Amino acid sequence: MAALDGLPPLREIIQRHGLDARKALGQNFLLDLNLTQKVARTAGALDDATVFEVGPGPGGLTRAILALGAKKVIAVERDARCLPALAEIADHYPGRLDVIEGDALKIDFEAIAPEGPVKIIANLPYNVGTQLLVNWLLPKAWPPFWQSLTLMFQKEVGERIVASEDDDHYGRLGVLTGWRTHARMAFDIPPQAFTPPPKVISTVVHLTPNENPIPCSVANLERVTQAAFGQRRKMLRQSLKPIGGESLLVKAGIDPARRAETLSVEEFCRLANSL
Repeated sequence: MAALDGLPPLREIIQRHGLDARKALGQNFLLDLNLTQKVARTAGALDDATVFEVGPGPGGLTRAILALGAKKVIAVERDARCLPALAEIADHYPGRLDVIEGDALKIDFEAIAPEGPVKIIANLPYNVGTQLLVNWLLPKAWPPFWQSLTLMFQKEVGERIVASEDDDHYGRLGVLTGWRTHARMAFDIPPQAFTPPPKVISTVVHLTPNENPIPCSVANLERVTQAAFGQRRKMLRQSLKPIGGESLLVKAGIDPARRAETLSVEEFCRLANSL
């Protein structure tokens, strides 16, 4: 990265600021500079975009996003130890990097989103990644405030995000993403690219909004998917008993003997609309 932006190498910054990755914060720093650029490029053109980043750590991905021309980066970092390293990047890119110290789960991204295209690019902390994704899938208004999500997860989570019916990874997350987005797994990242190396392979997932998802109540869809996948090996007549069971299924035109993982997103929406 030194050749790219004139800033010191990431390993030097980590050592100088004592930024050992902390398991309690779900931290695994991505130091491979080719990969940070590849992640940022997956989001497409950044020239006119404001980019939200969560968990920038020492700023490897932040620097790649800025070097590729993002108009503005708003980075949310919970770990105060990382703030001096991020301040160095902000000084190097005057007016283009704002850092918010805080818990991303408690921040209303929609409320602070500026005018113009917004993209979210992040190597998400493992312990909050799925909940952040769900929050971004279920904003107050749709189409959402963001133009795309380019997010890094454990590969197992990525497989759940892009899964559809009759896939072993299919569940509530696959229904929500399939309902509201077009999602794809872009590429995998091996453990040795991180410091410290995690015990799992990571993957980058790219999501864009489905402009016209099936009209459906978010609350009802969440109730249906929670009940159905809460007892996924049982027939739907049994797993959906608390919310209507067989009568609900008949009303939606779905065979009560089927199981949750066989239902399409459209069928789950029919169930939600039948509640």
